[in-house]
Amino acid sequence: MDPTQYRDAVVANRREHGFEAIDAHANGFDPVWATRDDDPSVGECVALATLVDEPDPDPADLTATADEFRDVLVERVDDRRGSTTPLGYVAFAVPDPDRSVVDAARSYTVARRRTNVFPILYDCEAERLHRHEVPRLKGRGIYRRQVTDAERLFEV
Repeated sequence: MDPTQYRDAVVANRREHGFEAIDAHANGFDPVWATRDDDPSVGECVALATLVDEPDPDPADLTATADEFRDVLVERVDDRRGSTTPLGYVAFAVPDPDRSVVDAARSYTVARRRTNVFPILYDCEAERLHRHEVPRLKGRGIYRRQVTDAERLFEV
């Protein structure tokens, strides 16, 4: 599958699963999609997601992009409605990603500044989604939510 086909499939998924497009070009990210709902394990959630056009990122690119998306998430989450769990998903569609990039995505520090950002890689050649695994210890609710969101939005 090529990255354009993947992008089209993700756009169809986001419509089907209630992710609405928000302001274009948020800090250079286009598109950015959002959804808000109540999750039984983590409470009220706001999830922002984007698909990045970077066909050959290195680990530093992936980390920098995820950090920049964290800034978008911080700016967009409105705490005036009470306690909210902010979640961000930055997906990269990469043909045959280097193992170091996959490892960087999986080991990225998720929680910082009361936000949770998950870089996700889609290997276009193998048609495989690389996401964070659910840990055995505390904090599993957010990681389980990430699995659910990744499957419904980025799995094709």
